[in-house]
Amino acid sequence: MGYPKHLLNEGEELVLDLQPHWIYFARQAVFGAGLVALLILWVVLDQTRWIGWPLAALLVVYAVWVAWRYVNWRSIHFVVTDRRLVYRSGFVSKRGVEIPLERINNIIFHQRALERLIRAGDIDVESAGRDGQTHFDNVRRPDAVQQEIYRQMEVNARKQARWATAGLEGVAAPAEASVPEQIEALARLRDQGHISAAEFEAKKAELLSRM
Repeated sequence: MGYPKHLLNEGEELVLDLQPHWIYFARQAVFGAGLVALLILWVVLDQTRWIGWPLAALLVVYAVWVAWRYVNWRSIHFVVTDRRLVYRSGFVSKRGVEIPLERINNIIFHQRALERLIRAGDIDVESAGRDGQTHFDNVRRPDAVQQEIYRQMEVNARKQARWATAGLEGVAAPAEASVPEQIEALARLRDQGHISAAEFEAKKAELLSRM
């Protein structure tokens, strides 16, 4: 089940919609291997009754555990759009994180030796704001995800540069952005070298005159 389209903003483009890597089920796999060993032991012992009932109960508990874990896995979405990074999880209780691309300062991915082999890993996103750093685990191909987020950040920065210099290029700024937010975005674009200091001051003066 993909990320619900109605949760996207108008005109927003979905770039990545990932669910956790199958290593998310590592504990269930280890426990399942143990159950298989117990089943083999049960057969070797000629299906002794005192082992059979506890084993049957364990199998039921294990099946419920795996089913619940699978339902939760299906509810997790690591989403990258052309405007923001979104993380949603939870089937009963919900958790959500949204980070606008222009607020992301740095992206760090971590992979252990085994995770490199299976193309899984963790990602830490450092962003401006109250949260500072957000951790995401069991991400598929975290190196490729990192590069895609950086690419979308660059595309987003160019879009902001176009509307920030609307007077030069005739592109209207988004109506939903307040004047302080537009000035903050302009400052980031100036610091990143997308617009000059003179363009920043001119556009800032124009925006302040609207207040």
